[in-house]
Amino acid sequence: MTRGGQAAERDGPERRCIATGESGPRSGLIRFVIGPEGQVVPDVLGRLPGRGIYLSASRPAFATALRKGLFARAARRAVTVPPDLAEGVEALLARRLVDLISLARKSGEAVAGFEKVKEWLEQGRAAVLIQASDGSERGKAKLYPPAGESRFIGCLTARELGLSFGREHAIHGALASGGLASRAVEEAAKLAGLREPTDGMAVTKDTKNV
Repeated sequence: MTRGGQAAERDGPERRCIATGESGPRSGLIRFVIGPEGQVVPDVLGRLPGRGIYLSASRPAFATALRKGLFARAARRAVTVPPDLAEGVEALLARRLVDLISLARKSGEAVAGFEKVKEWLEQGRAAVLIQASDGSERGKAKLYPPAGESRFIGCLTARELGLSFGREHAIHGALASGGLASRAVEEAAKLAGLREPTDGMAVTKDTKNV
Protein backbone atom coordinates (compact mmCIF):
# COMPACT_ATOMS: atom_id res chain seq x y z
CA MET A 1 0.00 0.00 0.00
CA THR A 2 1.28 3.45 -0.84
CA ARG A 3 0.01 6.82 0.40
CA GLY A 4 -0.48 7.92 -3.19
CA GLY A 5 -3.32 5.55 -3.98
CA GLN A 6 -4.73 2.09 -3.65
CA ALA A 7 -3.01 -1.24 -3.33
CA ALA A 8 -0.63 -2.14 -6.11
CA GLU A 9 -2.54 -5.25 -7.06
CA ARG A 10 -5.53 -3.10 -8.00
CA ASP A 11 -3.61 -0.25 -9.62
CA GLY A 12 -1.20 -2.38 -11.62
CA PRO A 13 2.13 -0.91 -12.75
CA GLU A 14 2.95 2.59 -11.61
CA ARG A 15 2.94 5.48 -14.06
CA ARG A 16 5.16 8.54 -14.31
CA CYS A 17 3.88 12.12 -14.22
CA ILE A 18 5.21 14.06 -17.21
CA ALA A 19 5.42 17.27 -15.15
CA THR A 20 6.92 16.19 -11.83
CA GLY A 21 8.82 13.13 -13.02
CA GLU A 22 7.49 11.21 -10.02
CA SER A 23 5.98 7.75 -10.38
CA GLY A 24 2.88 6.52 -8.60
CA PRO A 25 -0.23 4.34 -8.91
CA ARG A 26 -2.51 5.16 -11.83
CA SER A 27 -5.32 5.92 -9.40
CA GLY A 28 -3.50 9.03 -8.24
CA LEU A 29 -2.81 10.40 -11.72
CA ILE A 30 -4.93 11.72 -14.56
CA ARG A 31 -4.64 9.85 -17.85
CA PHE A 32 -4.66 11.52 -21.26
CA VAL A 33 -4.57 10.16 -24.78
CA ILE A 34 -3.93 11.82 -28.12
CA GLY A 35 -6.99 11.94 -30.36
CA PRO A 36 -7.04 11.18 -34.08
CA GLU A 37 -6.51 14.85 -34.95
CA GLY A 38 -3.67 15.33 -32.49
CA GLN A 39 -5.78 16.80 -29.68
CA VAL A 40 -5.02 16.07 -26.02
CA VAL A 41 -8.03 14.25 -24.56
CA PRO A 42 -8.52 13.63 -20.81
CA ASP A 43 -9.48 10.07 -19.95
CA VAL A 44 -10.79 10.26 -16.39
CA LEU A 45 -12.29 6.76 -16.61
CA GLY A 46 -9.09 5.24 -17.98
CA ARG A 47 -10.87 3.44 -20.81
CA LEU A 48 -9.94 5.28 -24.01
CA PRO A 49 -7.73 3.41 -26.47
CA GLY A 50 -4.23 4.59 -27.16
CA ARG A 51 -1.00 5.16 -25.29
CA GLY A 52 -1.62 6.91 -21.99
CA ILE A 53 0.09 10.08 -20.88
CA TYR A 54 -0.11 10.72 -17.13
CA LEU A 55 -0.20 13.94 -15.15
CA SER A 56 -0.50 14.68 -11.44
CA ALA A 57 -3.80 16.17 -10.30
CA SER A 58 -2.57 19.65 -9.42
CA ARG A 59 -2.70 23.08 -11.03
CA PRO A 60 1.11 23.49 -10.88
CA ALA A 61 1.55 20.20 -12.77
CA PHE A 62 -0.87 21.35 -15.48
CA ALA A 63 0.86 24.73 -15.72
CA THR A 64 4.26 23.07 -16.09
CA ALA A 65 3.01 20.64 -18.73
CA LEU A 66 1.49 23.44 -20.80
CA ARG A 67 4.38 25.87 -20.41
CA LYS A 68 7.03 23.33 -21.37
CA GLY A 69 5.09 21.52 -24.09
CA LEU A 70 5.33 18.24 -22.21
CA PHE A 71 2.32 16.61 -23.88
CA ALA A 72 3.99 16.95 -27.28
CA ARG A 73 7.26 15.65 -25.87
CA ALA A 74 5.55 12.63 -24.32
CA ALA A 75 3.57 11.92 -27.49
CA ARG A 76 6.62 12.53 -29.69
CA ARG A 77 4.48 14.50 -32.10
CA ALA A 78 2.75 17.84 -32.49
CA VAL A 79 -0.40 18.02 -30.39
CA THR A 80 -3.20 20.49 -29.73
CA VAL A 81 -3.76 21.32 -26.06
CA PRO A 82 -6.96 23.17 -25.05
CA PRO A 83 -6.03 26.34 -23.12
CA ASP A 84 -8.66 25.48 -20.50
CA LEU A 85 -7.52 21.88 -20.10
CA ALA A 86 -7.26 22.04 -16.30
CA GLU A 87 -10.74 23.54 -15.99
CA GLY A 88 -12.16 20.88 -18.30
CA VAL A 89 -10.59 18.07 -16.31
CA GLU A 90 -11.82 19.61 -13.07
CA ALA A 91 -15.37 19.65 -14.42
CA LEU A 92 -15.10 16.01 -15.55
CA LEU A 93 -13.79 14.90 -12.15
CA ALA A 94 -16.52 16.81 -10.34
CA ARG A 95 -19.17 15.16 -12.52
CA ARG A 96 -17.58 11.77 -11.92
CA LEU A 97 -17.60 12.25 -8.14
CA VAL A 98 -21.21 13.48 -8.17
CA ASP A 99 -22.22 10.41 -10.16
CA LEU A 100 -20.41 8.01 -7.80
CA ILE A 101 -22.11 9.49 -4.75
CA SER A 102 -25.43 9.34 -6.59
CA LEU A 103 -24.89 5.65 -7.33
CA ALA A 104 -24.12 5.08 -3.66
CA ARG A 105 -27.35 6.86 -2.70
CA LYS A 106 -29.40 4.72 -5.07
CA SER A 107 -27.78 1.62 -3.56
CA GLY A 108 -28.61 2.69 -0.04
CA GLU A 109 -24.93 3.37 0.69
CA ALA A 110 -25.16 7.15 1.10
CA VAL A 111 -27.29 9.62 3.04
CA ALA A 112 -27.53 13.41 3.21
CA GLY A 113 -28.75 15.84 5.85
CA PHE A 114 -27.28 16.71 9.23
CA GLU A 115 -29.44 14.40 11.35
CA LYS A 116 -29.13 11.36 9.09
CA VAL A 117 -25.38 11.80 8.76
CA LYS A 118 -25.03 12.25 12.51
CA GLU A 119 -27.00 9.05 13.08
CA TRP A 120 -24.82 7.09 10.65
CA LEU A 121 -21.67 8.39 12.35
CA GLU A 122 -22.95 7.48 15.81
CA GLN A 123 -23.97 4.00 14.65
CA GLY A 124 -20.64 3.38 12.91
CA ARG A 125 -22.35 2.99 9.52
CA ALA A 126 -20.51 5.93 7.94
CA ALA A 127 -17.12 5.17 6.42
CA VAL A 128 -16.67 8.61 4.84
CA LEU A 129 -18.01 12.02 5.88
CA ILE A 130 -18.77 14.44 3.05
CA GLN A 131 -19.18 18.17 3.64
CA ALA A 132 -19.66 20.98 1.14
CA SER A 133 -16.68 23.27 0.71
CA ASP A 134 -18.90 26.36 0.87
CA GLY A 135 -21.01 25.23 3.82
CA SER A 136 -21.03 27.00 7.18
CA GLU A 137 -17.84 26.19 9.07
CA ARG A 138 -19.75 26.42 12.34
CA GLY A 139 -22.27 23.84 11.18
CA LYS A 140 -19.66 21.53 9.70
CA ALA A 141 -17.61 21.61 12.91
CA LYS A 142 -20.41 19.75 14.70
CA LEU A 143 -19.65 16.54 12.81
CA TYR A 144 -16.38 14.62 12.81
CA PRO A 145 -15.14 12.10 10.22
CA PRO A 146 -14.70 8.47 11.30
CA ALA A 147 -11.26 7.69 12.66
CA GLY A 148 -8.59 6.81 10.11
CA GLU A 149 -7.29 8.07 6.81
CA SER A 150 -9.45 8.72 3.74
CA ARG A 151 -12.53 9.39 5.83
CA PHE A 152 -13.40 12.87 4.60
CA ILE A 153 -14.41 14.49 1.30
CA GLY A 154 -14.67 18.25 1.25
CA CYS A 155 -14.03 19.37 -2.30
CA LEU A 156 -17.61 19.56 -3.64
CA THR A 157 -19.77 22.65 -3.40
CA ALA A 158 -23.21 22.50 -1.81
CA ARG A 159 -24.80 22.63 -5.26
CA GLU A 160 -22.64 19.78 -6.56
CA LEU A 161 -23.27 17.64 -3.48
CA GLY A 162 -26.98 18.38 -3.80
CA LEU A 163 -26.96 16.99 -7.34
CA SER A 164 -25.81 13.66 -5.93
CA PHE A 165 -28.90 13.50 -3.73
CA GLY A 166 -31.44 14.93 -6.15
CA ARG A 167 -31.86 18.20 -4.33
CA GLU A 168 -30.91 21.83 -4.85
CA HIS A 169 -28.06 21.73 -2.38
CA ALA A 170 -26.62 19.66 0.46
CA ILE A 171 -24.03 20.42 3.11
CA HIS A 172 -23.58 17.07 4.88
CA GLY A 173 -23.36 13.57 3.45
CA ALA A 174 -21.99 10.17 4.39
CA LEU A 175 -20.90 7.04 2.55
CA ALA A 176 -21.06 3.49 3.82
CA SER A 177 -18.04 1.24 3.45
CA GLY A 178 -17.67 -0.41 0.05
CA GLY A 179 -16.35 -0.14 -3.45
CA LEU A 180 -18.30 3.01 -4.30
CA ALA A 181 -16.88 4.79 -1.25
CA SER A 182 -13.35 3.78 -2.22
CA ARG A 183 -13.81 5.05 -5.75
CA ALA A 184 -15.40 8.27 -4.52
CA VAL A 185 -12.46 8.97 -2.21
CA GLU A 186 -10.06 8.24 -5.06
CA GLU A 187 -11.77 10.68 -7.42
CA ALA A 188 -12.17 13.27 -4.65
CA ALA A 189 -8.42 13.22 -4.03
CA LYS A 190 -7.78 14.19 -7.64
CA LEU A 191 -10.50 16.83 -7.69
CA ALA A 192 -9.18 18.32 -4.45
CA GLY A 193 -5.73 18.50 -5.99
CA LEU A 194 -7.03 20.64 -8.83
CA ARG A 195 -9.08 22.85 -6.52
CA GLU A 196 -6.50 23.15 -3.76
CA PRO A 197 -4.85 26.39 -4.97
CA THR A 198 -8.15 28.28 -4.77
CA ASP A 199 -10.10 26.77 -1.91
CA GLY A 200 -7.53 24.88 0.12
CA MET A 201 -9.49 21.65 0.20
CA ALA A 202 -7.54 18.45 0.62
CA VAL A 203 -8.41 14.76 0.74
CA THR A 204 -6.14 11.93 1.78
CA LYS A 205 -5.61 9.36 -0.92
CA ASP A 206 -5.06 6.08 0.91
CA THR A 207 -8.26 4.10 0.33
CA LYS A 208 -7.19 0.89 2.02
CA ASN A 209 -9.82 0.84 4.76
CA VAL A 210 -12.74 2.62 3.09
